Amino acid sequence: MSVKSVPVLPSPKTSVVQQPNLSIPPLLGASLEELTGWVQQQGQPAYRGKQLHEWIYQKGVRSLSDISVFSKQWRAEVAEIPIGRSNIQYRSVAPDGTVKYLLQLSDDQIIECVGIPAEKRLTVCVSTQVGCPMACDFCATGKQGYKRNLGRHEIVDQVLTVQEDFQQRVSHVVFMGMGEPLLNTDHVIGSVKSLNQDVGIGQRNLTVSTVGIRDRIRQLAQHQLQVTLAVSLHAPNQALREQLIPSARSYPIEDLLAECREYVKITGRRVSFEYVLLAGVNDLPEHALELARHLRGFQSHVNLIPYNPITEADYKRPNENRIQAFVKVLKQQQIAVSVRYSRGLEADAACGQLRTNENKKES
Repeated sequence: MSVKSVPVLPSPKTSVVQQPNLSIPPLLGASLEELTGWVQQQGQPAYRGKQLHEWIYQKGVRSLSDISVFSKQWRAEVAEIPIGRSNIQYRSVAPDGTVKYLLQLSDDQIIECVGIPAEKRLTVCVSTQVGCPMACDFCATGKQGYKRNLGRHEIVDQVLTVQEDFQQRVSHVVFMGMGEPLLNTDHVIGSVKSLNQDVGIGQRNLTVSTVGIRDRIRQLAQHQLQVTLAVSLHAPNQALREQLIPSARSYPIEDLLAECREYVKITGRRVSFEYVLLAGVNDLPEHALELARHLRGFQSHVNLIPYNPITEADYKRPNENRIQAFVKVLKQQQIAVSVRYSRGLEADAACGQLRTNENKKES
C-alpha cells in the first residue's frame, strides 16, 4: 500500500526546522496540491499554486522574488523563503559527452551528479547522501565517509540542474550516485514521486540502487512503485561479499536474495543485480557458476560492470576475454546478462568513481 508523506510547507511568518539545518524548508519537491494549499494559507488565490508549480519545475526559477506573475508586495513578503536550488561549483566534460557536476548545497556541503547523454535520451545519475556510510572497498565515495542524508529537494534539484545545463529534457534517472538510497528512504521515495508527477519522468525510467539494507527492500516494495530496483551484489558468496562490502557482515547474501524474491512477488517487477568485475577477485568462471546457482529461476537481470579504477584502491579491470568468459557461463546457465561499460571514465564520473573535491572551482 502506498504511503503518502505531506511536508509542512513554510509560512513567511514562521520558522520551521527541517533537515538539512534550514530554518525554513524549501518548496522544491512539493506537489501541485501541496503548493496550492500553501499559497492559499498565505491568503493567495488557488490558481497561484499552479503558477508557482510551473515556475519551479518548468521555468527553473531560483527565487520567489523572480516570479513576475506574482504581485511585487507578495514577492517581497516571501522573498526569503527558499526554493531549494544548488549552485554548480565545478563542471567537467568527458570526451564521450558525459558531464560531472560538483553542486554546492545551502549548508556548503558538496555532492556530485552526472549527466549522461545518448541518442534520444538524457540520463542523470543522482546522489542521495553527502558521502556514503557503506564503505565499499572498491568505491571512491565509500572511501570518503558519510556526512548526512539529502533532502527531497536536493535530489530533485540535481535533475533540474542537468536538464537546464544540457537544455534538454531528462528522460531517465538512476539513483546510483553518492550514498545508499535505502538509508534515506523517505526522501528518495518523495523525490521519485516528484520526478514522476512534477518533472514528468516516467517511473519505469527511474532506477533505485542499493547495496542491500535489511528490511528496506521489503519496505520499498510496499509503495508499489514502478521503478527498477538495482541491487549491488558484486560477489557470489557471503565471504567474498563481506570482503568487498563491510555492511554485508550483518546481512547474509541468502537473506538479501530472499528479500529480493519477495520484492518480485509483491511488485511484479524484476530485480537488476549489479556486479562489478574485479580482475582476479570475483571474475572467474567458478564465480559466474556460483552466481548462476543463486539466481536460477529468479525474475532478474545481471548487469556486469568492468571495474572503473580509483586511486584509493589497487583493484584492476579484467581484460575483455575474462569478461566475455564470465558472460558465457551465465548465458549457458540461462541467466539474463549484459555488460555495462560506464560512461564518463575520463572525467572520474563513471560508476564507483564519484567523490567530492571541495577545492575545485566552477569551469
